Amino acid sequence: MIKRPIALLVSLLLAGCSLAPDYLRPAAPIPTNYETKTTTAALQATDWQQVFTDPALKTLIDSALENNRDLRVAVLNVEAYQAQYRIQRAAQFPDITATGYQARQRIPRTYSGSASAISNTDSATVGISAYELDMFGRVQSLKDQALENYLAQEETQRSTQLSLIANVATAYMTLLADNDLLRLAEQTAKSYEQSYQLIEQRYEAGISSSLDVSQSRSNLESVRSSLAQYRRQVALDKNALRLLLGTDLPAGLSNGLPEQDLTLLASLSADMPSSLLTRRPDILAAEHALKAANANIGAARAAFFPSISLTANAGSMSSSLNKLFDGGSGTWLFQPSINLPIFDFGSREAQLDVAKVQEKIEVATYEKAIQTAFKEVSDGLVAQDGYRDQLQAQQALVDANKTYYQLAQSRYEKGVDSYLTLLDAQRSLFTAEQGLVSTRLALLSNRISLFKAVGGGWQPK
Repeated sequence: MIKRPIALLVSLLLAGCSLAPDYLRPAAPIPTNYETKTTTAALQATDWQQVFTDPALKTLIDSALENNRDLRVAVLNVEAYQAQYRIQRAAQFPDITATGYQARQRIPRTYSGSASAISNTDSATVGISAYELDMFGRVQSLKDQALENYLAQEETQRSTQLSLIANVATAYMTLLADNDLLRLAEQTAKSYEQSYQLIEQRYEAGISSSLDVSQSRSNLESVRSSLAQYRRQVALDKNALRLLLGTDLPAGLSNGLPEQDLTLLASLSADMPSSLLTRRPDILAAEHALKAANANIGAARAAFFPSISLTANAGSMSSSLNKLFDGGSGTWLFQPSINLPIFDFGSREAQLDVAKVQEKIEVATYEKAIQTAFKEVSDGLVAQDGYRDQLQAQQALVDANKTYYQLAQSRYEKGVDSYLTLLDAQRSLFTAEQGLVSTRLALLSNRISLFKAVGGGWQPK
């Protein structure tokens, strides 16, 4: 007799169906190729440690991954969403509880019809309470929604980690570049000061004019102003890097950008645009959010159908505790209930409409994430081509200005040209050398941005 209700229960559970629409990934609204001169090929680097080759930079990134507070919050958010999924998954199974109670009651003579009496009741039961038979997939849809939200949060955490790695690399490169600019300003200030002293000596000897002295002094104070600016900027760069690391800066950091950029970063190229769909964590997060909205439609549809709940328990009841488990004291309860929606003034219909609209919103968000990713990769590839050409031209400009300065200095000392020509040569050389450092920083920053745009250059474990 007991097997028949169990078989009926199992058959009802297995008969449950999902009313969620079949998920179809939206078509990617992007071109099939990037518009760039660079030949796109699969990324060779499978980990950020292969992309960032500088040992000091690797140490900084490791420190940030361990100590950065924003990343800690992202990881804890993943744990919270995982717990929410486990709660929703547990709703698919009945809660088995054990209950025991004892009641002692005095009944007055007015109600008993004779003398007053005291009744005792002892009970112990084990059973399930209000377990919903998921015949129309409402609980399953809610579990699927919680799972997709959890997976989306995992991808959000990966996106936070990827942004952190890129931000640490950019902050480090900026610090090195500003150190170069500071060193350049110090060298230039020293050269200008020597030039100013020489002009003063020539003025006292009657060879130079007071105009030359004034122009030289103006040049010197200008570079001193730049010197103070770069000292301040280096201090600010260190503070920004400390915040990203979540701890103090380690010893042994470089004092400037190396001559060869490849000693800091490996060169990057991008594969086909379609690979972004499986690599970029923000796109994967948007797709999981879309799947969650799709599952929510199933839960909203199931609300239109009856829901069946089951309460059942078995135990023992007696008027005295020492007879609680004696023969003939057994008790059981089987109480199924059905909730049939009839009329709710359109509330369920509105909830279904909200779920459908939310899915459309997530589709647009997903497509926008793909378009943004394509733009970022395209921008990175185009900028990479441009910065390489710009760096070569800037280096040639520095070499030309060095020659110009040497010739102007020689001609001034021989009295062929005025000091104004030498002054222009000094300024041009200083500006060109500043531009060279800025261009090298821009090229490195572009590589970091491309590393982030293609999804980090590694496959998730």
